[in-house]
Amino acid sequence: MSVVVQKPVEIDCEEVWRHISDYLDKEVDPELRFNLEAHFKDCAHCSAILDGTRNVLQLVGDGRIFEFPAKTSKRLYAKLDEHLGRNNP
Repeated sequence: MSVVVQKPVEIDCEEVWRHISDYLDKEVDPELRFNLEAHFKDCAHCSAILDGTRNVLQLVGDGRIFEFPAKTSKRLYAKLDEHLGRNNP
């Protein structure tokens, strides 16, 4: 009897990003979880995004309110608008 070793299917970073939230919520099927975990082992960028997303979820779930200084808040919203392709009036 031979043992079959499953090889991960290679997926690109954008595909990984689409599934990070579901991955953290444990709402992906076992095959996708296996492929994502293989990708995280080989991709430092996606691993950093995973860690950052996990940290944000922990902060938000903490229940405490964090107030940003006005300048920081303005820069954050400007950066988000830029990233999302929205123009600030």
